[in-house]
Amino acid sequence: MGTSVEQRREERTNLAWPVSVWLPEASRFFNGRSANISKVGAFVTVPMTTPVRRGSVVELNFPRSDALAERKGQFARIRKGRVVRVDRRSTLEDASIGLGIAFE
Repeated sequence: MGTSVEQRREERTNLAWPVSVWLPEASRFFNGRSANISKVGAFVTVPMTTPVRRGSVVELNFPRSDALAERKGQFARIRKGRVVRVDRRSTLEDASIGLGIAFE
């Protein structure tokens, strides 16, 4: 069993929130959920059929609740990022893959 070394530059906050991932290579959105987020990145889960790979550039769309949209004046927060990790460990459990995304 190997030793794991923490490489995160920023503290992450657990946040389970709906997210849409725009994948330009496929010209479409894939719906998923965030698991955690920081200033520099996020970990999200998407369906296992999402044709994404390490290095893919994506746009994350974090929809806002009606109350937050009313206060902020927008309905979504969009961040562009690059996939730095694809985790397929949960594929058999819940037909999803995890994506580690570094914001650009």
